[in-house]
Amino acid sequence: NMQMNGMINSNVENNERGLLPYPIILAANKGEPEAMKVVILHYGSYMTSLSMRKLRDERGNIYWGIDEDTRDRLRSKLMQSILTFKI
Repeated sequence: NMQMNGMINSNVENNERGLLPYPIILAANKGEPEAMKVVILHYGSYMTSLSMRKLRDERGNIYWGIDEDTRDRLRSKLMQSILTFKI
């Protein structure tokens, strides 16, 4: 598993827009928690941007913020998709 940790660490340092290494995808597909974390991190800012909504504060002011429910749903859907993806 040391090799896996090395891949994960080097991947996290890479450009987020880059492709995930195939061994990470394979490990995440098999349910490896550390690999799954890497995939979630890889798509984290994208899921956050998809979760932005116009929200209202207690004074009625409108602002852009993260809809946590939407972000959680996207994260769950991504994890489901990884685990059921046919390789």
